[in-house]
Amino acid sequence: MRTYIKKDVVERVALRSNERPDTVAKVVNDTFTVLREIMAGDEPELRIEIRDFGVFEVKKTKPKPKARNPKTNEIIYVAARRKTHFKPGKLLKESLKTPLDQIPANEL
Repeated sequence: MRTYIKKDVVERVALRSNERPDTVAKVVNDTFTVLREIMAGDEPELRIEIRDFGVFEVKKTKPKPKARNPKTNEIIYVAARRKTHFKPGKLLKESLKTPLDQIPANEL
């Protein structure tokens, strides 16, 4: 499995947009920072919809008064918290449905 990092995203956007990588890096960093700030804010539930890509959601979880620590078998209380969820958009979902044997080898 290949892992892509932010630098890979910056390089691809710079190639596609014919912009300098340092300019693109600032925009990409600012975009991720703003998304993180919105999601980490004080709203208990929210959604960020990016058309043709997908939806990032922050959802509340229920408290679990009878969870069990598998290491010690101790019964513990787990407080309610927030979790993130990503739902791919229509275009992304369709492209992921392509069978693997139809994808060129250099794209795998």
